[in-house]
Amino acid sequence: MYGVLQYLLFNIIRSRKYIKLTMYVLYLTVTITSSIHSDVTLPGVFGDYMVLQRDMKVPVWGTAEPGEKVSVSINGKKVDTKAEKNGRWMVRLKKMKAGGPYEMTVTGKNRVSFSNVLIGDVWVCSGQSNMAMTIDRVRHIEADIAEAHYDKLRYFSAGYGISETPLYDFAREGITWTSCTPETVKKFSAVAFYFGKELQSELDVPIGLMNASVGGTVLEAWMSRESLKSDPLLLPIIYYWDDIRENWPEIKAKYDFEVAEWEKAKEQGQWVPDPPQSPRGPSSSAFYSCLYNAMITPMIPYGIKGVIWYQGESNTVRAWQHRTQFPVMIHSWRKEWNQGDFPFLFVQLPNWEAETWPIHGRNVTWAEMRESQLQTLSVPNTGMAVTIDIGDEYNAHPNNKWDVGRRLALSALHTAYGREIIYSGPIYDSMKVDGNAIRLSFKHVGDGLVASDDAPLKGFTTAGKDRVFFEATAKIEGDEVVVTCEKVPNPVAVRYGWDDNPECTLCNSAHLPASPFRTDDWPGMTDGMLIPYNRHDLYFWYPTVIR
Repeated sequence: MYGVLQYLLFNIIRSRKYIKLTMYVLYLTVTITSSIHSDVTLPGVFGDYMVLQRDMKVPVWGTAEPGEKVSVSINGKKVDTKAEKNGRWMVRLKKMKAGGPYEMTVTGKNRVSFSNVLIGDVWVCSGQSNMAMTIDRVRHIEADIAEAHYDKLRYFSAGYGISETPLYDFAREGITWTSCTPETVKKFSAVAFYFGKELQSELDVPIGLMNASVGGTVLEAWMSRESLKSDPLLLPIIYYWDDIRENWPEIKAKYDFEVAEWEKAKEQGQWVPDPPQSPRGPSSSAFYSCLYNAMITPMIPYGIKGVIWYQGESNTVRAWQHRTQFPVMIHSWRKEWNQGDFPFLFVQLPNWEAETWPIHGRNVTWAEMRESQLQTLSVPNTGMAVTIDIGDEYNAHPNNKWDVGRRLALSALHTAYGREIIYSGPIYDSMKVDGNAIRLSFKHVGDGLVASDDAPLKGFTTAGKDRVFFEATAKIEGDEVVVTCEKVPNPVAVRYGWDDNPECTLCNSAHLPASPFRTDDWPGMTDGMLIPYNRHDLYFWYPTVIR
């Protein structure tokens, strides 16, 4: 209707007649336009069936006419505010205990209602394909799906979107919260489902899962530009993509020409190689900040308990850089949410026979990524689920998502809820040379160290000063592991599970697997790798410079 009025007004003014009618239509247009823009609205993160964070002054925000009074009511509590000059408003609800369902109403010149709202704990679930993998893609869990009547387990998916600038709301329409039923659960993230199901069972409070994950994505796509600019080691990522954006017309024109030539040769019956590889441009999900802008910022500052994260596969060839990049991302998310150092729990990459184009010799980029993830535990209030025993050598998307979710839940029960439980497998702590042996000490041994298959330990190698590693014999002595090798009479270093697809058997009394590790700090394969790459590109080294 607004468009029709604009059209009529334009044509009346063009005719330079009927001045009174012109003024009337103008008044009517302004009045209707004002009415349209004065409606109280909220972004898509709010909806029926949502879970609001308990024990927190939960932020609720939206838009209205500038200066308009807005009231938010729930569970007998009401908070008032006024919209600012730009039309934005925000209130913070009074703290509430777990419970519901309630109705939440937002009232201004109009009224917006949300039904079946629960108060509980909200977790953001993010990352790449192993977090995005839905229940309907997991094999042999028909019973779990049939039993999935969990009304207090709620799920929200951010869909998919990319943007060069931060968005106020999700680009995709129709995004909703849903309760867990055998039908709806099929589109839940499998890892998120098993994590939430375990927590809901243990805590007996509503659990909200907010999924924002996209397969094949790199870490920088989930980071703000400001966070990437905060460390010199991450600046090459910005330079790399900004150069592509600046030269994109020429890059795209060259690609289009190569495709045309390839198609012409093919039509003429000539032998042709594979078609030219499509270049990644500003519309690529690999572009820095694009997913953060479109899928994370519309969530901020929704009240949350913490984050679970499963990503790293696409950054393995830059694992050395990841040591800096991942902690920067965690700090930046916490800063943007402004809800304290909330728990940030992540999955260490599982075993897989990776094919990530080694530079030389044996490829261990996944081992170096696991080390980077292990080192991230130095960031306060973090936790890691080790999955080195439940991967699939033939599939980067292992089927076993129930153990991943359960191990994340164990980490949450300790980190977020303070339970004194065995929540982690053994983590390397220190070493001591003892003659021709090396003694290794660990944290999180529980009631003792064990071998998962009750056979001699596997997965250990050792080296002397020449840095040449040999398979080693390892045995458990109390809370220590003693490593020896006849070929290394004077050992100086030990590595465990240092391969893309290692055979690892060290566990603690809770049968949680030990994290792969190394005692040395010798240069790795990914040292100096600082910018993205395409599969068929050469590996890049980009000098760390500040322009």
